[in-house]
Amino acid sequence: MRAAKISFADVMIYTAASLISFMCIAPFIYVISVSLTDPSVYVPFKLYVIPDKLSFASYAFILSNSGFISALKNTLFVTIIGTALNIAFTYTMAFGLTRKTMPHRGLIMGVVIFSLVFNAGIVPNYLLVKNVGLINSLWSLIIPVLTNSWSLIIAKSFIDSLPEELEESAKMDGCTDIGIFFRIILPLSKASIATLTLFFAVGHWNTYFNALIYLTDSSKRTLQVYVKSLLVDASTNGAGTTGSVDMLNMPTETVRMATVVLAMLPILAVYPFVQRYFIKGVMLGSIKG
Repeated sequence: MRAAKISFADVMIYTAASLISFMCIAPFIYVISVSLTDPSVYVPFKLYVIPDKLSFASYAFILSNSGFISALKNTLFVTIIGTALNIAFTYTMAFGLTRKTMPHRGLIMGVVIFSLVFNAGIVPNYLLVKNVGLINSLWSLIIPVLTNSWSLIIAKSFIDSLPEELEESAKMDGCTDIGIFFRIILPLSKASIATLTLFFAVGHWNTYFNALIYLTDSSKRTLQVYVKSLLVDASTNGAGTTGSVDMLNMPTETVRMATVVLAMLPILAVYPFVQRYFIKGVMLGSIKG
């Protein structure tokens, strides 16, 4: 069998893909290497590929910092509770919009699609959150984003793609709409649920701007706000009033890099288990039958 001929276009594509991959991976390798470098031998502005001297001192330091632990707890609360409520509200609403007997479902879908194009803006959203008393509360990062139009459309399209015969058979056996939802729709929607769960979880885990404007108490700040304070404040510390970095004993750069790694680790650990659902979950919702 003759080997496939590699064209010039293939070479250019592979070269470009390799360069892009390198540009994505290189900073990640640098961050990990610096975070694992012994603070006593760390040299600023040096390009690290592997640690000069392996040490977990920076990780031990940041994990013992009360500011980091508080931010981590807040982010875990927002991510876990927020994602669970996102899935619950998105799929119950999507299921309702697939019912032909639902009054004004066309109007509701019109509002959903309209919100894809037009947004209220920062100031109206802030005033709304303030007027309902959610300022300086972690719930301000959850309740205003219980669902979104894009996720709702994906969930509805996925439910619409399921065979109608399944529901008809269930109704003949005396199953109610609630029973159909819990016994048929949800079990068959595992792929799309897994996909949207990760999307929602990543969104909550990386929440920054809303946390910055809604939360004024330093004890309520999320992990991304904490990481930003570490990375931006280069003078002494980024832990604010809840913890500090001793410049004499612990170079701030190694602590910063360790914090960045710890902030990425949970999502990186979960991603491999759900990434296989991505294409299946999103594409099946766009194909009828």
